[in-house]
Amino acid sequence: MKEIKTDILVIGAGSGGLSVSAGASQMGADVTLLEGHKMGGDCLNFGCVPSKALIASGKAAHTQAHAAKYGVADVVPGVDYAAAKDHVHDVIAQIAPVDSQERFEGFGVRVIREYGEFVSATQVKAGDHLITARRVVIATGSSPLVPPIPGLDGVPFETNETIFDLREKPEHLLIVGGGPIGMEMAQAHVRLGCKVTVIEGAKALGKDDPEAAAVVLDALRAEGIEIAEDALAAQIRGEAGAIEIATQDGRIFKGSHLLMAVGRKANIDKLNLEAAGIETTRTGIKVDDSLRTTNRKVYAIGDVAGGLQFTHVAGYQAGVIIRSALFGLPAKAKTSHIPWATYTDPELSQVGWTEAQAREQHGGKVEVARFDYHHNDRAIAERKTAGFIKVMVVKGRPVGVTIVGHQAGELINLWSLVLANNLKMGQVAAMVSPYPTIGEVNKRAAGAYFTPRLFENQTVKRVVRFVQRWIP
Repeated sequence: MKEIKTDILVIGAGSGGLSVSAGASQMGADVTLLEGHKMGGDCLNFGCVPSKALIASGKAAHTQAHAAKYGVADVVPGVDYAAAKDHVHDVIAQIAPVDSQERFEGFGVRVIREYGEFVSATQVKAGDHLITARRVVIATGSSPLVPPIPGLDGVPFETNETIFDLREKPEHLLIVGGGPIGMEMAQAHVRLGCKVTVIEGAKALGKDDPEAAAVVLDALRAEGIEIAEDALAAQIRGEAGAIEIATQDGRIFKGSHLLMAVGRKANIDKLNLEAAGIETTRTGIKVDDSLRTTNRKVYAIGDVAGGLQFTHVAGYQAGVIIRSALFGLPAKAKTSHIPWATYTDPELSQVGWTEAQAREQHGGKVEVARFDYHHNDRAIAERKTAGFIKVMVVKGRPVGVTIVGHQAGELINLWSLVLANNLKMGQVAAMVSPYPTIGEVNKRAAGAYFTPRLFENQTVKRVVRFVQRWIP
């Protein structure tokens, strides 16, 4: 057994683990990184990167088939599904060197390609290594949740970890789960020539603002996706190429392929957390506001910590960990300024509270400033007029923003900045956007907040009339 002593031991080479490793090592700490599977974790290999690459393929096909509104003849796209998957893997390959073992060893990180298992409060076994660490960061991420639906264990199915290796185009893809992953994959596949049915036990995109979600769902249905809501899968049967899903209310859905997209589960099974005195919750490892576990020398970040499951959250939390573990400074993770986006067409993004959440917290103090895409000149020129932005404001400060429409995932960046720095609507209104851009939507939302104060305020009108009488 090889014994190693290290300042920081990071378990998991996904977004959060890599960020901690690179930052801590370059700041002078002795860092050891464990990864038993693929460098880059879920995001690079099975999540964000491949899904957005496949979405790009679907977008290219859709553009060819719907060009007439721009004065260009529609054509039937010649979709090569296997070639689209080649594109996906080429994108992964281009990004992979950034997350590679060689790059991190170049930073001075000791990389061990083994899974880690706690043997005490401060020691972790990894292969033939016994590692004693001053601080440990658990960043093992999450995996697809496969629910115990009767019959599922006898039917071939895909998850986000296998769908990007599928080379045969599904004739009819059944997707169980109407969250962001399910809806993104539904649209990508229907645009690549598949028939698609989404089966959701509650409401599709149910965690988002319902008014915004409706805009997305209407667009997906218009493209031919069948979305069955309140359809809880009760039994799955069949074989490859002929799969049936029966729901509790008696509906039957038939297809050729099945994708399970019902959620995620924290990767904790291999860690032997009990040996380190680390408690868990229903969603992952129990942490406090500083991301410490019940073992004060151990932190947990990203999906495994059971909070918001986004790559950028893990990256943000890595900065909190570095401040605390390296410098011994107080640091707490916030969530109020964390944005997220669903990359359907139109896109849907959110930061802070939804309208319903804001009203629950602040009641009648909430004002909602709204601007619709169909009043934006660039959106009109691009034929992308479906959607809106609404900003929930309390005492002049935004507390939440919902955007649905073209480039919503890009537009939400500004509002994350606003919420992170506790800015006011007046500071957003002072911004100047180039014309014509989709980005003007943000400024116009701020303008919508001030419109009644300036143009419908009788005091303002009286002051203006008085001044005008006395100006030479």
